[in-house]
Formats: sequence, structure tokens, C-alpha cells
Amino acid sequence: MKKPLNSEEKALLFAETKERFAKDRFATKKTECKLLDVAPGYAKCGMPITEDHRNGLGMVMGGAIFTLADFTFAIASNTSQPDTVSLDAHITYLNPSKGHTLYAESECVKAGRRTCSFLIHVTDDLGTKIADVTINGVRV
Repeated sequence: MKKPLNSEEKALLFAETKERFAKDRFATKKTECKLLDVAPGYAKCGMPITEDHRNGLGMVMGGAIFTLADFTFAIASNTSQPDTVSLDAHITYLNPSKGHTLYAESECVKAGRRTCSFLIHVTDDLGTKIADVTINGVRV
């Protein structure tokens, strides 16, 4: 079992991860995804809901929700682990959001030598469960 990070290690990991994933311009600039917390095999991100995130019915577009989940997976699966990309993904939309911010938390379910599996829960600032996402990754 890995030893938990102390506050200095956690701050350094957060800064390094934030800098590395700032290069993901679609997620960070176009959809405004922000890193909130990170640990090896774990990430939490947030995204403000703006008019640009809404579909023709006025609800948050599924692609915006998926982008947040995928970005969160990318961070969790690449933190203190070999470089990883998505192999396949499945998203179940549970409820529309009535809030102002979406949050995604990604946790590692299995970390193998060549593949990994992560579960991502998407909620809003009102505590509503918005989507559950499973993403399998491959080490590159």
C-alpha cells in the first residue's frame, strides 16, 4: 500500500499536474475545465456551466459533460502512472443539471501493466447526480 502524500508533496503534485494538463486547450480553454484535486490514480475537476455549454433545449450538452469526465480521467490515469490514453468509454446520463457548476471525480478501479479502468462520477453544485462514466485506458 502506498504511503499518503504529505501536504508539500500534494502541493507539488497539484502544481505539476496543473501545468502539464494546461496543454489540453480544448478542455481548459474552450470548456473551462479546472483541476480541483489530484492524487495518484485520482482527480477531481470542475467546469462552470455557461450558455456555451447548453444544447438547443437549454440543457447542458452531453458532449460538455463527457469532456469534463474525459479530462478528469486523463489526469487521474496519468498521475504517477505510465502515460495512458482512452481505449473505450461508456457514459450514462442520469439527470439534467439545474446548477451552475459541474464536478467530476475519477477513481481507479483497476490499474494493470497495459490497461486500466476508471469510474467517473459527475455531479453538480446542487448535489444532483448528472452522469456515471466508465473509461478504460491503455498504457502507451
